[in-house]
Amino acid sequence: MAEIDPTSMASQLANLYVASAQKQLTTQSQAAQSTSTALTKLQSALSAFETALGGLASRSTGVVQRSATLSGAGTAITAAKATAQAAPGSYQLFVEQVATVHQVAFEDLPAVPVALGGPLVVQLGDGTSFSVDLTMADQNSDGTISHAEIARAINMAEDNGGKVVASTVTSGSQTHLVLGAGSSGAAGAFTLDASGLPDGALKTALSGGRQLVAAQDAVVWLGAQGTGIRLQQASNTFTAIEGVTLTLAQPMASGSAPATVTVANDNSATTEKLQSFVTAYNALEKALDELTAYGKDGTASAAFASDTGVRNLRSRLANALRMDVDGVRLMDFGIKTSRDGSISLDSAKLDKALAANPDKLDALFGNTGLTTASGVLGALQSVSDSWTDTSQGQIKRRQDSVQVTQKRITQRQDRLELQYENAYQRYLAQFTQLQNLQSQMSETSNLFSSLSTTT
Repeated sequence: MAEIDPTSMASQLANLYVASAQKQLTTQSQAAQSTSTALTKLQSALSAFETALGGLASRSTGVVQRSATLSGAGTAITAAKATAQAAPGSYQLFVEQVATVHQVAFEDLPAVPVALGGPLVVQLGDGTSFSVDLTMADQNSDGTISHAEIARAINMAEDNGGKVVASTVTSGSQTHLVLGAGSSGAAGAFTLDASGLPDGALKTALSGGRQLVAAQDAVVWLGAQGTGIRLQQASNTFTAIEGVTLTLAQPMASGSAPATVTVANDNSATTEKLQSFVTAYNALEKALDELTAYGKDGTASAAFASDTGVRNLRSRLANALRMDVDGVRLMDFGIKTSRDGSISLDSAKLDKALAANPDKLDALFGNTGLTTASGVLGALQSVSDSWTDTSQGQIKRRQDSVQVTQKRITQRQDRLELQYENAYQRYLAQFTQLQNLQSQMSETSNLFSSLSTTT
């Protein structure tokens, strides 16, 4: 008779005892984990799509793109750009002056004892000011205040914040303290008030100063100089004309002809932007395809293969693409839907539609604003939000439900493991008793065999 192994037998029977329940729990746990993973992938796909929609819906860029070209500007205007907000047309511009950064140099500053470094006040062009305590400027503790220490004290002044930038410049054997405004334009002008310093060479030097560059705004005439509309800004990145950005480099010669900036529709850039929309939508469709695929050739179905909610999501996205706004739809601008749900762009049809109705494309696409959502983009954003909203979205609610399910499965798994342990101990005791009985019977049998041999 084969010897009984109580541990092995108890383990086998205990596993058989919980096998059915364990299989059910494992299946449920795998399904819950699969659903959670799928929801995370869906969240990622929808979030990426929403980011793409946000880029398309930006008011400053729009869907219909504009270009700006220069002629007759010479070196006065080095670049011109236009956004969707720029009105197509030609603008005559004369650059009278460019914006400059105020700059002042102070020469022959003496290295004075710390005691002579009283408060220095920097007066700004906007009427504000900040104080510099030069008595705290001695960084190397040698008892005197140097050019570099004065510059550092100005830069580190509590209320400066980059409004005035100080530096030192050495020419030959002479060191200069140079102050420059933190921004260009007339408002960046500044003066030093050294009246709070003790009388002496430092006070005298800081009360003077040689202006290197005067502070002035850029002045551009829309039309001819003196007879057009005078436009003034503090920066050489000139944005006085809505949607148009000019980079000014130098003034034009008095009496010269204005430059021409021509703003026009840029069909190539518009096509590129619409293609980015097509790409983003197709990426979302591909993700949905993977999440709803039915199993074939022995492979398992995806987590949402039979999910009515996800099917409804796809249907609502497709319906948004078919929206009619002011009598036009995406298909009128060359965006068509294939049988598999993906979309494509016919650039030739787009060009014809833009030539006929350029303004209707922006209205059709609309925007994704929380209070002003409109058009196709607004509808798509609304559909996506119903799933991605972090408080009430479908994904949030489903993930919460999955977590509850996983918690319950864990609790049931704990109870099942207790059942297994109880069954194991019960079977172990029974088979241990049987093993002992088997051992006793074996000893009795050996005794009878021994007696028989002796006889």
